[in-house]
Formats: sequence, structure tokens, C-alpha cells
Amino acid sequence: MSRFIINGGKKLNGQVSVLGSKNAMFPLVAACLLTDETCQLTNVPQIQDTQTMISILMDLGVSANFSDHTLTIHAEKITKKELNQVAGQIRGSIVLLGALLARTKKVSMAFPGGDRIGKRPIDAHMSAFEALGAVVSTNGFIELSGDKLTGNKIVMEESSVTATENAILAAVTASGQTMIKLAAMEPHVQQLCEFLNLMGGKISGIGTTTIVIDGVAKLHGADIELIPDSNEATSLIVLAAATKSDVKISKLNPDFLEDVLLKLKKMQVNFQVGSDFVHVLPPNQDYLGAKIQCGLYPKLPSDDVPVFAVLATQAQGESEVFEWLYENRLGYIEQLKKMGANAEILDPHRVKILGPTQLTGQKLNTYDIRMGMTLLIAALTAQGQSEIDGVEHIDRGYENLEERLASIGADITRVK
Repeated sequence: MSRFIINGGKKLNGQVSVLGSKNAMFPLVAACLLTDETCQLTNVPQIQDTQTMISILMDLGVSANFSDHTLTIHAEKITKKELNQVAGQIRGSIVLLGALLARTKKVSMAFPGGDRIGKRPIDAHMSAFEALGAVVSTNGFIELSGDKLTGNKIVMEESSVTATENAILAAVTASGQTMIKLAAMEPHVQQLCEFLNLMGGKISGIGTTTIVIDGVAKLHGADIELIPDSNEATSLIVLAAATKSDVKISKLNPDFLEDVLLKLKKMQVNFQVGSDFVHVLPPNQDYLGAKIQCGLYPKLPSDDVPVFAVLATQAQGESEVFEWLYENRLGYIEQLKKMGANAEILDPHRVKILGPTQLTGQKLNTYDIRMGMTLLIAALTAQGQSEIDGVEHIDRGYENLEERLASIGADITRVK
């Protein structure tokens, strides 16, 4: 177990780059299992979740080599049809089901775990598999089988990102045409479709709520560079704003962040946008409170709401945080209140924050990735020293974070 020691209240200065998308890594790795030829993924983040996925692949008998942010996968043979217990530790591993169902015709795994942020049902995944002709059992264990998957119309019960990805992975080599309605539109869903097309798939409607897939008999190997991580980009931008620093966040795609940038503008954050960067500048006026509500892409993602709550503590007036998706995601609020935040939880989905308030360093605990980053931003914003336990959660999604933040002036140390 590790923890961060942070001495906050310092202005940061410099440039920090955004790394490859964690959420893109999962489905792209799964796609590599659909061919017996070699695939190569570049700009892959060196995080714990990547290492976990590699260990799952190796347990399946798949060759996986990872070096210098490049992951080479050769699934010439898949020797097992049951995902090991490690797969159940991370939610993203669920996308392996669609690929393995299509490739091996049978697959099973324990129900996936992941961050404790609320109910995350898998009904939309199972309905999609059934629509393609798979036999589904979820009696204490997920078991799928289907000797011949056939294209069909799939109406997603919810616009779930991973359920959409699973449906795409299972349908790309199914017989006939599949139409996925109410599909998720996130950038990493789009990149999955683009990668599968590079592999020989026939997918159209990319980036819309209606995806059309004409099944192909076989896919071949391909290479692709992961898109930048939009969640990391947002975290770094908000970190710079909350600490009232002068930081250029580079190697991002502003087109993925339109609602994030709109909310920053409404809160009167001083920033400039370039083709592949956002430059946050010291404020030239008081930040203003705002309604911070998540939604389906291209609206603000649920993962990005917590960091905005820290910014709200530094803004003039009242802010309302509305997390409509997950009922257990507000745990970070009690930690912020320990630091002096004037925050009131109205119900499991809504928080009222009054600002500005001076946060002070405290001993803090984190239980998931985004909560960890939120508390880290709060600690850098606060006066005095903070300790954050549960750093392993942050490591799941952010590569060498303390080193990268130290390079722009953050006083942060990892202690084991």
C-alpha cells in the first residue's frame, strides 16, 4: 500500500502531456483477439489496468509484449474459454466477452468488479448477445455460447459504452447485417470501430447513435495509435484551474472536450485552446459557481464530475453537482468537507457547494480512480500538508502521475 504526501497551495507552471486513453485500451485489446494475425497498439498507457489486461491475455494463451507504450498482441491460438479471476477485478475486462464469443464460440467469466461507484448492471450486454443468437446464462457466473452468430437489430437498453463495444465486437464477424440503435458515441467507441475497419471490418455510422455492421468472415492484423485520454486531460485542466496556475496541457483532442470547455468558460476560468492543447492561465476574474451535470457523450462524462466539484469550492456562489448515473459516487464529498469545503449532499445524486472556501490539508482516503484524482487536486489546492491513502487506485488510471506533476512544480511524494 502506498500513499501520497502533498504540500499544497503552490502555483504550478509548465507543460504536461496527456497519455493514451485507458478506456480505449480495453476494447482495442479485445479486438486483437478477433484475428490470428499480429496487431500493434501504440500510445498505450503504462498503468496497472494495462498490466492486468496483459496478464489476462497471457492466461488465455495469447502472446502479448509491452514495451515503451507499445503493445503487440498475437492471438494465433486461444487455449482457454474461461477468463480467470483476475478478469473479475476490473470492469473494463467485460469487453473480452464479445470478442471471445465471436472467436471461440464459448466464453465464461465471473461478474466483473471495478470501482465501487454504484450499480452497474450487465443486462444491456446480455440482451445484445442474445439478439445475435448467443445462449446466455448469468446464474452466479456469466456463460455465453453461440456456434453461429447472426446479424440482427439491437436496441440498447441503455447507451452503455461497454455494452455497445461488446455488441460491436460480437457482431463484426457475425453472419449478415447488424444495426445497433441508441449506441454510445464516445471517442473510444469510435476508435474501436475504426480499428475493426482497419482489420477488414465493415462498420458505418461511426460517431452516431446508429451503427451498422456488415459481418465479415475473417479479420486480419492491424496497427493503431490510441487516442488521448479525455478523462486525464480534463483532470489536468481542472487541476491547473483549481490551483490558479499557468499550465499548458498538451497532446489532447479539444473536440473530445467541448462540454468540459463550455463549463470552464461558464465558471470564468481563463484558458486558451489550440489544435492539440489547452493552456490554463491564472484567473483574471473570480470563478463563478455553476451547475455541473453529467450526461451522455458529447456531454460531460460521469468520470469528470468529481474534479469539477473541487473547482466549485474555489468559485464564487453556489454550485450544484448532479451525478445522475451512479448513486455511490459522492464519497469524495465527505473527504472534501474534512478539508473545509462547504458542501451539502442533498440526495444520492446531488450536492450543493458554496464557495469560495480555503481548503486545508488533511489525511484522506480514496476508494476509486476518479475519487483519487479528485482528492489529489484538492490537496494541491489546499494550504498545508495532505496524505492520500489508496494510491493504488490512482495507479490504475494515471501513469507516473507524481513525477509528471512534480515536473510542473507540485510538491508530491510517494511513500510506501
